[in-house]
Amino acid sequence: MKTVLLDNRQNSLVQWVSQATGINTFGVKVRLLGNDLHILCESVECPQRWQTLSELLQALQQTDVDTLTNDEQPSIYQILIYGRKKGEHRPEWCHRVYLNQLEQHLEQVEQSLLSQTETPISPGSSLIISNGSLARQGDADAIARYLSEHLSHLGIAVQVKIQPSPAKNNSQIVVNRLWVFCQSSYSPDPSLLAETVAQKLRYLQLVGYQDGIIVAQVRGETEPDWRVRVDLTPPEVMLKEWARWGDVQAIAKILTEELLGFKIALQTSLRESTLHIFCTPAFDPLETAPAPDKETALQSIVPLLENIAPQAIISAAIYGQKTADKKPIWIDWVYLPASQHPTLVASAWELARTGDQPAIIFLLERLLNPDLDWRLKTGGIRVLLVCKEYLLHIMCDAPVCPTRHQVSRKVTQFIRQLKIHGITGVRVYGRRAGDKEPVWHHRVDLEERSRLVPETTPEFAATSEYVNSLMIGENGEEILRLDLTNTKVQSFIKEKTKNWLTNTNKIIRNLLLNSQLFTSSNQEIDENPDNQGISSGMIWLALGLLLTLQSDFMLGYVVAHTLKNSPKATNNTISPLSSQAQASLPLPNNQKTSFLNQSETTELPNNNQAAFNAYELINENGSQSGNLPAAPLKEKATAILLAARSQMPSFNARQLDEQLALYKHRLNTKKRPPDVLIIGSSRALRGVDPVALSKALVTQNYSSIDIFNFGINGATAQVVDVLIRQVLKPEELPKVILWADGSRAFNNGREDITFNTIETSPGYKEILQKAKTTVKNNEVPHNPEDRKEKISSKPKIEDISIYQVANDSLNQSVANLSASYKNRDQIK
Repeated sequence: MKTVLLDNRQNSLVQWVSQATGINTFGVKVRLLGNDLHILCESVECPQRWQTLSELLQALQQTDVDTLTNDEQPSIYQILIYGRKKGEHRPEWCHRVYLNQLEQHLEQVEQSLLSQTETPISPGSSLIISNGSLARQGDADAIARYLSEHLSHLGIAVQVKIQPSPAKNNSQIVVNRLWVFCQSSYSPDPSLLAETVAQKLRYLQLVGYQDGIIVAQVRGETEPDWRVRVDLTPPEVMLKEWARWGDVQAIAKILTEELLGFKIALQTSLRESTLHIFCTPAFDPLETAPAPDKETALQSIVPLLENIAPQAIISAAIYGQKTADKKPIWIDWVYLPASQHPTLVASAWELARTGDQPAIIFLLERLLNPDLDWRLKTGGIRVLLVCKEYLLHIMCDAPVCPTRHQVSRKVTQFIRQLKIHGITGVRVYGRRAGDKEPVWHHRVDLEERSRLVPETTPEFAATSEYVNSLMIGENGEEILRLDLTNTKVQSFIKEKTKNWLTNTNKIIRNLLLNSQLFTSSNQEIDENPDNQGISSGMIWLALGLLLTLQSDFMLGYVVAHTLKNSPKATNNTISPLSSQAQASLPLPNNQKTSFLNQSETTELPNNNQAAFNAYELINENGSQSGNLPAAPLKEKATAILLAARSQMPSFNARQLDEQLALYKHRLNTKKRPPDVLIIGSSRALRGVDPVALSKALVTQNYSSIDIFNFGINGATAQVVDVLIRQVLKPEELPKVILWADGSRAFNNGREDITFNTIETSPGYKEILQKAKTTVKNNEVPHNPEDRKEKISSKPKIEDISIYQVANDSLNQSVANLSASYKNRDQIK
């Protein structure tokens, strides 16, 4: 493409488009997303499609678009041009322009202008080739443009580089490694991006590439965020590898692709050591087509089977039949290479039981990749195997790290079934393809192993080492960056120094472990949780109980012996029993003391009661006071005084205590509950006016309605439930209860601070104790004749703290068994 740099590099894209098309700058909008440049052209009348495209394409021939953008912006691979009328939300037309095929686009537009039609005319000379077709040829720029089509809408820019490297098996053969650099303003999730890019790369079926490395990097940072390795082995090579081991599904897929050109479909099945192949017409909806030609089928199938030489398949029976017929028209029998070579007779399972590692790897990969099509699309889960110190180390990696639950159980069960001689344990690892260290580790011992013997995790082959190294192209140009600054050099030195310190720590750790004087602290964590029994837990539980009982017995014995040998108490000393008796005697002015204590409790600050600091009072006439300016201070003082004189223990909530005291006083004065009780949080307290509600009811012919507002700041649904069902008695409840609150009363799953404060209060504990006493009294009826009736009518006490009751019962049981509990005061 001919490119001419603009004299003025400060010209923006908007000004450039406006100059090229003649559209006002206010009608041009541009956006750079990934490697795509979006240009929107709008005016009073929608711009003509082909005229606008012709002007832009001619300008593109004379301009390098990358010079109009920031140096930090990625290269532009394609431009999407839109045209719409001003005021409209959707464009009337859209056209995609590949910058590497400007000549073809321009010729297409000129043909459309000549024909004066809105539909494009594409003659053979102006045929536009898709980026996918160009990418299959192995061109790096075409591969980048192809991937950009699928990633630019996510704001991800793509750059592709090719690095030659020697083959694994033969160093003289040079294969290519594909590097895909994905740059964006955020860090994309590898589980979402890696598998997508892997499918797109494998779809190209590139030849001469062993693998690809996807490197994700946030724009502006020097270090990559994550890396993923993609297996670029062609699908036909993968199929032949599995077919070589006698995999029937892989053999069927190879034969199907070969016979599809002859319009022959086939089905396969394996019985003992014979492969049965049934050939039928491929397209026969009416079931009238004749059976496939025998010579054609045999000439295609037999050479393929002989070339594959499947393991443990001695012969093949080939049948030709019509679609609707059950009996074949012709049959042919073929002997395969396994009938002549003894090394091909044994099956993959038999070889794996003898410890053959390639056979084990094939069976494990077949086990972990049950969907053959999915493995061909993404590369599937790859298995690496290392046998070391009677342990079988199995690494499972994939573009998305396999989960422990997905892999570990299948692998360990399979190895158990193999019963390989000399293998005493299995270690299964999982990682993302391209990483060096595993993400998780699963450990299973097939035989008892000494824990004093340290284990060393083998190093599996990975590609991280290649990524960390500096990559230089053929012309000596760096691939990642075109410039090398001092900051990058310093960061490289820091990274190498950090790795040196890490390696030194590993060496010291291994030396300590090999001395057998130390053991790994996380060794127990790697144990398989499914195989951990409860025997060790029961042993430690029994030892703990035995130690506790023995300590209690010895402590009780020492205290009793000390009391026995101590001098008799004089008149100046008071025994614990007498002191307890004295403390239990009633005081003559018990009421006054209670009032003083209650006043003290009210005045003490409590951080847990912050929700009740603002007091709202409802007077006896049902009018709302509190924050209202007309609220009399005398009634506030009355409520406070009533709460102070109340004999009921506090609920750790001053407003609840005062409201409850005022309500009890009202019941004692009027000898009946109110007609309507308003209850809720501050919404009910401030949002419902009893006076206004009473007046509104008078208009509905309901006069003299007694209304009491029992609103409490911070009252949730649990607080309202406790107040109605436990604090107030049934005879103290009105006929109508108005719960005025919103959805916030249910606290949205958060911790209920108000209810927790009330639950730990003395008043709530007294309610629970009364409920327990009522249950015990109802369990034994006084009249034996009414026993059945009493039991059937026994009240159900709900909303009692199960934890409190269980705690009290457990404490009482332990106190009866303990030898030192009776003398706990002397122990203190």
